[in-house]
Amino acid sequence: MNQGNNKYLKMDLLRFTTAGSVDDGKSTLIGRLLYDSKSIFEDQMEAIELTSRNSGEDEVNLALLTDGLRAEREQKITIDVAYRYFATPRRKFIIADTPGHIQYTRNMVTGASTADLAIILIDAQKGVLTQSKRHSFISTLLQIPHLVVTINKMDLVDYSQDVFEGIVADFRDFASKMDVDDITFIPISALKGDNIVQKSAHMPWYNGPTLLYHLEHVHVDAVRNLIDFRFPVQYVIRPNPSFRGYAGRISSGTIRVGDKVTVLPSRLTSRIKAITIYGGETEEARAGDSVVLQIDDEIDISRGDMIARSNNVPHFSRSFDAYLCWMSAEPMELNKRYLLMHTTRTIQAVVRKLSYQIDVDTMQRKEATRLELNEIGRVSIDTSMPLFLDTYRRNINTGSFILVDPDTNVTAGAGMVRKAVQVEMNGPVVSPVFVEGLSLKLEDGTGKTETLWGHSQPEPVEEAEEQAKQSGEIDVSEWNRRLYTKRSTDVIWAPSGVSREERERRNGHKGMVIWLTGVSGAGKSTIANGLELLLWEEGKQTAILDGDMIRGGLTGDLGFTPEDRKENIRRAAHMARAFLEHGTIVICAFVSPFHEDREMAREIVGPSDFFEVSVYCDPETAMQRDPKGLYALARKGQIKDLTGFDAPYETPRQPFVRLNTAKMTVDESIAALRRKLLV
Repeated sequence: MNQGNNKYLKMDLLRFTTAGSVDDGKSTLIGRLLYDSKSIFEDQMEAIELTSRNSGEDEVNLALLTDGLRAEREQKITIDVAYRYFATPRRKFIIADTPGHIQYTRNMVTGASTADLAIILIDAQKGVLTQSKRHSFISTLLQIPHLVVTINKMDLVDYSQDVFEGIVADFRDFASKMDVDDITFIPISALKGDNIVQKSAHMPWYNGPTLLYHLEHVHVDAVRNLIDFRFPVQYVIRPNPSFRGYAGRISSGTIRVGDKVTVLPSRLTSRIKAITIYGGETEEARAGDSVVLQIDDEIDISRGDMIARSNNVPHFSRSFDAYLCWMSAEPMELNKRYLLMHTTRTIQAVVRKLSYQIDVDTMQRKEATRLELNEIGRVSIDTSMPLFLDTYRRNINTGSFILVDPDTNVTAGAGMVRKAVQVEMNGPVVSPVFVEGLSLKLEDGTGKTETLWGHSQPEPVEEAEEQAKQSGEIDVSEWNRRLYTKRSTDVIWAPSGVSREERERRNGHKGMVIWLTGVSGAGKSTIANGLELLLWEEGKQTAILDGDMIRGGLTGDLGFTPEDRKENIRRAAHMARAFLEHGTIVICAFVSPFHEDREMAREIVGPSDFFEVSVYCDPETAMQRDPKGLYALARKGQIKDLTGFDAPYETPRQPFVRLNTAKMTVDESIAALRRKLLV
């Protein structure tokens, strides 16, 4: 029994939401899942059978299992968000049954905000309706990675394959405008049970999975951010003078004993000494775990502070842009003080600007002066104190927030961060200098000494140079060849007289940086050139930055060591940023073999404007193509450190798009990438 319980507790959890138009059968579908998976108690079944008979219905109304409000039962609609729980031997599930009526859009946002998957129901008799599009768009806006489009009531169209394929074609055409990677189409009858748990005998032409099978096997961990460690401190535990721990739930990422961390906002650094979970200590914890962290050093840490990895910290900002769904009957007011709740912090904030409202039926922007109930818009927000932010696309937990009306204590809006303005943090700040390929030991302003390799390093520069020359770590000629650049803390990015927003408005599209990475021969430059031509013919403002182009001039002084590659990418990213600020779509094609370097480029450009594209093929195909003859030279030993041959390449972990050029033609790759770009 205990082993069974332990196994049950270790099962993973899938949160999913259902949405669609009115009377598409959402509640019936959930009732069918609960009924066919044997997740209903006998007294519950007897109660809904009695209610169905009293209502004069011929069949048991399984929707009554989720429609809990009296008004819902009487009108046979869903009004509130209904949460239900069930489990199979393979997985646990939490379902959010959300309403279909347009006036309950805010309820749909609430139910979908924590979902890993969304089920969009479409009535086979009606096809793709406006409300189906509305809920699909909101699902993608909330970054739900998996969509399951269930064409319901197939029994009422004689289980027609033509009807099913027609609806699939219509939805795919609409979905090409959205940002979604995974869409699965399943023909069902929630009332009759076709393709819910068991395969339907009425649709032999359908070879896909049943709905429950898909829910049991869809990969959940892939959508969780296990890269960016974020730990908002909820409580400081001090049971005795010898123990100080920081309790909370890991929002994202993983952490191990011994990892170096930075505490925000103080920016003081330390290392993880111990990680305690329920039942004892552990060497590692990950996103979703509730833990108590202990660190090596005595640092003043309070509720609302955040602990992050030292080489991967969030934006520290008092101003940011966001998508805001308005959830209050009182319209949004510009410059009114609201309470903003973000992770474990609650501070004051004002909405300074409403850039536009989004018509969720057509996904078009339109001018607006305020947001009404259930409306969604792009806003600019200022806060009374800096927040530790990531973009919502990168990190849902640290990229989301809610606004509360302080006069009524009502939740006024729910937001998703799109872009943050970085500000200088308080704490030990030193004037850095980039020293290429040099090992130095310097004071960092906190009294500690650390060995730094090719990263930002503190002053004094002249003293560091002299010490390096005298120590023999680097000779004078090498020092003179690798000129370093002093970075002044007084340098501020100064926008031109024409703002980026004005340029984008004239261009008719937003600027972005599309970063294609892959080994030589994978097809980066070919795809980049083809994509630019396609966008140019559409009237877009474009620019291409290619590895050979950059190395022919701007980075001609660099070699191919890891340090030189890093500097090459740093300079290229800054050039891409300059083009971006002029509203241009910048297409970059660089080998950029190291994950750390690509993340540096993302931070330089801005995470919300950086789209990493993995262009890959098997090594044999790349060597066979060998467009520049590099592999032939490497085999002869005439060149060394060729990425993919005798130098490593780190595959992107969570790219915007993956293009397998061994299986896709150039045109297919360009088309697949173009479909993903919301421009």
